[in-house]
Amino acid sequence: MEYTIRKADKKDESRICELFVEMLKTIYNTDDVKGYEEGDIDKYFADGEDIIFVAEINGNVEAFISVEVHREEHEYIYLDDFSVSEKYRGNGIGNALLKEAEEYGKSVNVSASLLHVEKSNERAFKFYKRNGYDIFEDQGNRLFLIREF
Repeated sequence: MEYTIRKADKKDESRICELFVEMLKTIYNTDDVKGYEEGDIDKYFADGEDIIFVAEINGNVEAFISVEVHREEHEYIYLDDFSVSEKYRGNGIGNALLKEAEEYGKSVNVSASLLHVEKSNERAFKFYKRNGYDIFEDQGNRLFLIREF
């Protein structure tokens, strides 16, 4: 499967929003989900350190990962939202996007990647474990995972 990974821009916003809703439906196993509200992802298009990477197949955005750079006592990236269109799951696109996000984190000189995963989302948890993530903290319904670089 051929795909291209690139930095998202504002014209990708509506497709990213669609993929976000698809992700929520998968995680919570219901069609009763709410997507992003107006302005929720504007920061990713503001030319700061926060960024979204998308994967394109035949010119269409079919996956994305959003990356927030945190510069606090410990500097890290936080992988906020991550979605691969259902019809393209299992083709390595998620792995490629995750690696792109981690390489970006290294390029901005942070030492770890953190994210949350719902405990009910066993497929995602196994995906992150295979990619070197460990449980940092059990937070009830979800796990806070970490991978140090």
